[in-house]
Amino acid sequence: MSVMAVAAGGGSPRPRPFLGVERSVCGRMWRDRLDERGVAQALSITQKHGVPELLARILAGRNVAIDSVPEYLDPSLRALMPDPYVLADMEKATLRLADAIERRETIAIFGDYDVDGATSAAVLARYLRWVGLEPLIHIPDRLFEGYGPNIAAVDALADRGATLLITVDCGTTSPDALARAAARGMDTIVIDHHQADEQLPPAVAVVNPNRLDDLSQLNALAAVGLVFLATVAVNRELRRRGFWTAPRREPDLLGLLDLVALGTVADVAPLVGLNRAFVAKGLLAMRRRQNVGLTALMDVARLAGPPEPWHLGFLLGPRINAGGRIGRADLGTLLLLEDDPARAGAIAAELDRLNAERRAIEQTTLAEAEAEAEAALGRAEKSAVVVTAGEGWHPGVVGLVAARLKERFGRPAFAIAFGVDGVGTGSGRSIVGADLGHAVREAVAEGLLLKGGGHAMAAGITVRRDRLAAFRAFVESRLGPAVEIARRNDALAIDGALAAAAATGELVTLVNRAGPYGSGNAEPVFALPGHTIAYAEEVAGGHVRVRLRARDGATIQGVAFRAVGQPLGRALLEHRGRPAHVAGSLAIDRWQGAERVSIRICDLAPAAN
Repeated sequence: MSVMAVAAGGGSPRPRPFLGVERSVCGRMWRDRLDERGVAQALSITQKHGVPELLARILAGRNVAIDSVPEYLDPSLRALMPDPYVLADMEKATLRLADAIERRETIAIFGDYDVDGATSAAVLARYLRWVGLEPLIHIPDRLFEGYGPNIAAVDALADRGATLLITVDCGTTSPDALARAAARGMDTIVIDHHQADEQLPPAVAVVNPNRLDDLSQLNALAAVGLVFLATVAVNRELRRRGFWTAPRREPDLLGLLDLVALGTVADVAPLVGLNRAFVAKGLLAMRRRQNVGLTALMDVARLAGPPEPWHLGFLLGPRINAGGRIGRADLGTLLLLEDDPARAGAIAAELDRLNAERRAIEQTTLAEAEAEAEAALGRAEKSAVVVTAGEGWHPGVVGLVAARLKERFGRPAFAIAFGVDGVGTGSGRSIVGADLGHAVREAVAEGLLLKGGGHAMAAGITVRRDRLAAFRAFVESRLGPAVEIARRNDALAIDGALAAAAATGELVTLVNRAGPYGSGNAEPVFALPGHTIAYAEEVAGGHVRVRLRARDGATIQGVAFRAVGQPLGRALLEHRGRPAHVAGSLAIDRWQGAERVSIRICDLAPAAN
C-alpha cells in the first residue's frame, strides 16, 4: 500500500503517518522510510538479486543502487580503498616518515584525549614499533593543557630528542605550537580531520581531507582512518625502497583494523563507503581478540558474544574516554599498546573505575544543565540552540552533557564549565543539517571565543563569561534557520512493522546483512503495532525495561536506554497494561550462554484498545 497522499489542492505528495502516528510521545511523526520510488527500488532489488523483501526494503531505504547490492552486502577494502596519495600532502608525509624510519630518527606522536585520538596514536605507534622504532607519545591533559599541541609539550618532546613530530586527530588549528616545533628543529606532519581555515599551520605536510584545497572526498573519515591510510602509504614506500628484506617481515596492516573500527564508531563518523568497510572488517579482527589491551577492555566491560558497533560506541569507547575525561589522559592509548595481559588487565580495571566515576559526575551535571535549559526554553521552545553553563562543572563531562541535551531537546546544544577565573571550557553537539564547527570558527573570527574548532556535528570552545551572552546570540542567529528546517522535517523513519512472534534470531541475522549500522547508515527501526506493555520498570543506569505482549500472546523483552525522567520513559511506565505502538531496533541479548531477541525502544505512541 502506498504511503503517499496528494494534498487536497493537488501538487506534491506528502507522506502519510505510519500507523497513523502524527505525533509520538517524543514529538515526532512516524513515516515509512520508503516512498513510492523506494518501494519500486526494493522490488527491483528483490527481483534482480533474489534477496528477501525485508532486506531489499532496508537496502532501498539506504539508497543502495540496484547494481551495487552485492558489493554493499560484502564491503571490501580491496574495492573501496583509495590510493592514499589522493589526499593532499599525503605523498609529502609518506616520504618524510619513510626517511625518518630509514634514518632511525626519534619520532614523537602527539594525540588527542578522545577515542579517535587514542586509537590514532596506537595505530601509528604499533606500526612504528613494527619497523623497529619506539616513538615518544604525548596525550595532553584535558584540564591543564587543553586540546591540541602546546608549546610546553613541544619543548618537552624536543628536549627528549624528537626530530619528527606527528600530530594525530589534532594540529590543524595549532600554528603557534607547530612554529615552535620548527624553531626547535622538528619537522611536523599533521594527520587530522577537523575543519581547517584557509591558512594552514607550518608543517612539512598537513593531511586533512577537510582542508579547503583537498579534493580526495574522504572527509567522512575519522582521524584513525587517515592514520591507517598513512601506514598503508608508508609501507608501500618502504617496500619500494627495499626495506622489507629478510629478516624484516612486512606487518599485517589488516590486524590494525580493530583499532580503526573502534575509533571510527566512537567518533560517530558516518558508516558509509570506506568507513563501513573499516568497521565491518575491524569487527572481524576484534573477534580474534589479538589486541591484548582491547581484549582486557572487552572483558572488563562484560561484552558477551561477538562485538557489534553499538558495543564500540557504548561499552568500549566510554571507558577509553574516561581516562582523558577525569583521569590520566594517556591511559587509553597505553592500554591499546599493551601486550602484557596482567598490565592490560590493571589498566582496563582502572578505566572501568574511572568510567563509573565519570557517570556519577555526568548525571549530577546533566540534571543541572537540563534544569537550566528547560527554564531558558520555556513552553514556547523558540530557541534554536541550547547553551548551558555552570560554575564548578567538570570540564571532562561537558561533551557528554551536550550530547544528552541535544538528544533531549532535539537541537544543537552546548555545555560550558566555568572556572574561578571566568574562563569556560565547553563542548557542543549538533543535529544533522546544522554545521556546528563552521559556526564556532566564525565565532572565533568575530572575537566571541578565545578558542574553538571542530566539525559539523561536534565542536569545542573556550569562552570568557562576559562574552557568553554574545556567543549565545551569535550561534542562535547563525544556526537558527538550519535548525528550523531540520526540526520541521524531523520524523521517525520506520523500516517495517512486525509482531513479537516474528522477531526471531533469523530475522536479526537477515537485517544485519546490511550492517554495520551507525551514523550515516541508520539502524533499521521497526514498529510493533498495538502491543500491550505487560511490564515496565526503572532499572539501574536510568533505563526502562519492558515486556511487550502481542494479541496472540507472544512476548518480546525491550529496553529504553537513558529514558527515566524523559517523555519516552514516563510514557512506558504510564502505559503499563495498555496497548501502544512501539518503535525500536532489534538486537540479540546474550546472557549466561542463552540468546534472545529484544527491542531497543526509541519511541512510542498510544494505540486504541
